[in-house]
Amino acid sequence: MSKKITNNQNTLRTPIISVLGHVDHGKTTLLDSIRGSSITDTEAGAITQHIGITTVPIDIVSNIAGSLVNSQSLELPGLLFIDTPGHQLFTTLRSRGGSLADIAILVVDINDGFQPQTKEALNILRNSKTPFIICANKIDTIPGWNSQPNMASATSYASQPERVRSSMDQKFYELVGELSHFGFTSDYYWKISDFSKTLGIIPTSARTCEGIPDLLAVLMGLTQKYMRESISVNIDGPGKGMVLEVKEERGLGTVIDAILYDGRLSEDDKIVVGGVNGPIATNVRALFNLLPLSESNSSNRFSRSSSVTAASGIRVAAPNLSNVLVGSPIRSTSDLDLDATLAEVESELEKAKIDTKDSGVIIRADTLGSLEALAKALSDIDVPVMRASVGDIAPRDISLASTTNEKQHRIILGFNVNLIEDSERQSREKDVKILIDDVIYHLLENYESYVEELSSNRRKNLFDKLTRPAHFQILENHIFRQSNPAIVGVEVLSGTLQKGSPVATLSQDEFKRIGFVKDIHYQGESIEKAQIGDQVSVSLDGPTVGRQINEKSELWIDVHEKHVKALEDTFSDELRNDEREALSMFAQTKRINDPFWGK
Repeated sequence: MSKKITNNQNTLRTPIISVLGHVDHGKTTLLDSIRGSSITDTEAGAITQHIGITTVPIDIVSNIAGSLVNSQSLELPGLLFIDTPGHQLFTTLRSRGGSLADIAILVVDINDGFQPQTKEALNILRNSKTPFIICANKIDTIPGWNSQPNMASATSYASQPERVRSSMDQKFYELVGELSHFGFTSDYYWKISDFSKTLGIIPTSARTCEGIPDLLAVLMGLTQKYMRESISVNIDGPGKGMVLEVKEERGLGTVIDAILYDGRLSEDDKIVVGGVNGPIATNVRALFNLLPLSESNSSNRFSRSSSVTAASGIRVAAPNLSNVLVGSPIRSTSDLDLDATLAEVESELEKAKIDTKDSGVIIRADTLGSLEALAKALSDIDVPVMRASVGDIAPRDISLASTTNEKQHRIILGFNVNLIEDSERQSREKDVKILIDDVIYHLLENYESYVEELSSNRRKNLFDKLTRPAHFQILENHIFRQSNPAIVGVEVLSGTLQKGSPVATLSQDEFKRIGFVKDIHYQGESIEKAQIGDQVSVSLDGPTVGRQINEKSELWIDVHEKHVKALEDTFSDELRNDEREALSMFAQTKRINDPFWGK
């Protein structure tokens, strides 16, 4: 995204810094240590779920960095951090964070090293050509580390015993090796003379604030030295930003929180913003600026302003914002340029549309970014999406989900949303499963567990419907009734004898069906089945003792050809060894006359 302005109104704006990394490696905690807050505990599952922004004024930067910076040489208004969601499913949001950011911080747990999200973040940064530095976090967990709260990590490192430094160096250069695989040359930041050629790694501890002075000093130095052109903006030009949140505020109605990364936005300006049904043109009724060291997802963190310049966190109150999509662009415009601005925003919205199918699951999420992340995750595991929309789950979603015949698709996945009244009752009546969670990867795990359960139940139901193989023998002196039905005592030699199964005799390598198992009794009680070694009495509908059967006659269950194929191809592992033996003997006999029988 180009921010190059060449007229004489240019000024250096606050650099935008995107913070990325693997789950639990300490991104939000790192920002907490800068702003002196505790946002982490308020996030669902202690994982950042939405993009949040924090501004740090230059006087705070100078105070924390201390002697590491020359306060007289600082030209920038401060630093603006974008805290991006940590889980791998937020690729889209992180990509947008990368595209907005002038520089990024990749946070890596020095003990865990590179994890899947770390590698994903590296790819995002490399593909978006975003400059970045590495925070090797949690140095205070290195065995024997003597914490020096709020100290520069270069100084803290130098004060450690040699064995501790050696232990840290070992972990540190493992990170260096990993980065080399991605084509980056890296080292401790204090050893680097040219940051344009070598990637700086800053050891930090978000818990003790060690390395925070270094981090701020390096960010200020790099942005002032290498990024003057990209952070030079026309502060009186049209405002450009991205929507981070849409919410209801008492006294204001629907408002949007956004990041303004270029130009100026003022009260009464005409703006165009992305909506559910396309671009929305409206006028700014009230404008608020994010207070320093506040986090945009927190409440009561804005002050009213008549005009705000980039780069800033802002809140906008205006008519017709209820259908605004989170993650969509926001542009200020004039009546003369309105058509061109509408076309520009429409083009951005087209890029964010989710590919839907004629059949599939229905997904709902609280923001456009979350919706895209959820859709991407489902696509990665080949789950089609029939409908994707922002907002709470409504009865119409349930009606649509109920039209599909595939059980694994009769489901609605909701991220951080609620059920509109009566939806729960309708879901029960229409046999539609609803899964809601406020952590996306938990939602996916729950979906996969549900589908696995469906598959297991479906498999069990199919298996239960199959006729199982069995070989059994009529016991001597155990003829209780000769016919209609014949009642005899038997012993199961192998397999599983089930009620309702067809019975056959074997003569000269051919099976001849003689009837069915009408009932099975054991100690006077009717039972559904008997297994190898069981001695039971059976009622055989069809044969007559003395004609088709006699004492000591060996009988077989006459398994249907399709059932044999299913048992051999799909359910062999479900059978006991003796069942497999009975099935094999039965099938081999059948194949004497027809080699392809049951195949």
